[in-house]
Amino acid sequence: MRAKAPRIAALVPLVFGLASFVFAHDSRAEDGGAPAKDDTRAETHEPKPEVAAQPIPTWGAVEPGKGFLVGRTSYGELSISAYALVRYLNQLPATESYVDHLGNTHPVDTRNDIYSHRVMVFFKGWIGLPKIRYQIILWTVNTTDQKALFGTLGYQFARWLGIYAGLNALPGTRTLTGSHPYWLGHDRVMADEFFRPYFTNGVWAAGEPVPGFWYTLMVGNNLSALGITARQLTRDLATGGTIWTMPTTHEFGPQGAFGDFEMHEKVATRLGVSFTQSREDRFANVATGAPDNTTLRLADSTNLFDLGALAPGVTVDLANYHMIAADLGAKYQGVFVQFEAYSRYLSGFHADGPLPVTSIHDTGFYVQSAFFPWPRKLELYAATSHVFGDTSAGFGRSYEYLGGANVYLAGTRNIRLNAQVIEVVRSPVSSTFGYYVGGQKGTTLSLAASVFF
Repeated sequence: MRAKAPRIAALVPLVFGLASFVFAHDSRAEDGGAPAKDDTRAETHEPKPEVAAQPIPTWGAVEPGKGFLVGRTSYGELSISAYALVRYLNQLPATESYVDHLGNTHPVDTRNDIYSHRVMVFFKGWIGLPKIRYQIILWTVNTTDQKALFGTLGYQFARWLGIYAGLNALPGTRTLTGSHPYWLGHDRVMADEFFRPYFTNGVWAAGEPVPGFWYTLMVGNNLSALGITARQLTRDLATGGTIWTMPTTHEFGPQGAFGDFEMHEKVATRLGVSFTQSREDRFANVATGAPDNTTLRLADSTNLFDLGALAPGVTVDLANYHMIAADLGAKYQGVFVQFEAYSRYLSGFHADGPLPVTSIHDTGFYVQSAFFPWPRKLELYAATSHVFGDTSAGFGRSYEYLGGANVYLAGTRNIRLNAQVIEVVRSPVSSTFGYYVGGQKGTTLSLAASVFF
């Protein structure tokens, strides 16, 4: 999954070269008619239906913007879309420690930094037939030095069924069904980040069987492909699925966005349920012996696969992950409310020694709300999220309260400034791509600017 930056950079001219070759040829209709129009002017909107077939929404975890049209012939179509985020993050207090559920003391490694945090470039369109869709994605998260190049391919049989393959997130929570980057903040709230599955390679189906009712079903290799090679994978597969309905308006804003920038004149509603399961392996690093699987955190922020996570001197090598989530949202005239609840079971532990527990059941939820005191210009929002660790296994409760503001500079969701303050008590989440560090009890300040097209 990881790739060196020079290798990715070397592939960019190849992509443009291929596009130039395809779109440089005048293509004629099968009946011998005149050459098809090759419009290479930059456009910020999708081709009109009479010019090219409109793509069916795919609801993948990573959805590109409408982008700029590079070229179109009877052979295919290529558009370029991109997303860039620059962020300042300050986690306070500067020096702190926390005690895990076994009584061990750990330092809290807080941050105070400025980063070109996340950059994504999408090459997208259709090839051969309008039903054959493709995406080639350059993806980097600079705070983790993570760089990736991957693609997705799909065939859209009809609005009710499309089949896709490549890299995607298991659709276990609502933020994993295409709404990024249209959230209130630029990253997920604590409970969502704690419970959700991650990105993996697999195959998925998605569609709209009846107006306003959507589904996504996926089979993937594991919970997260990041840092895991094919040789490390086991024969177990992960599965996930989500269904949701938008009964009142049959839509919920662009890509199912959070917030009501569009100022709905009729109440828009969305409710859904999601499920994920996986048999997770520790994926021990051959060189260091440390786990390469870092996705499963316990409620005290300890990695389940770390040495001594559940018992002194004992290492968990395998575990079952089952998670169900239910969500409900509404928006009207600039006011937005979203709720999601989670229930996660960890069980089936295989370890190299005795363990005090056979399963761990954690629950949690978040509530987010927002309104526009200045329509389409200034948005204010607040949220809270809670994680209730399994008390029978010795875990406690974590929670947060946050508030923020978005300033939209150009009358569009796609260009904004964001400021946010989080007050967190014992974060169970620890990552350098989000807002949280494990064990933190304090305040996190962030300032950010982003563009998306």
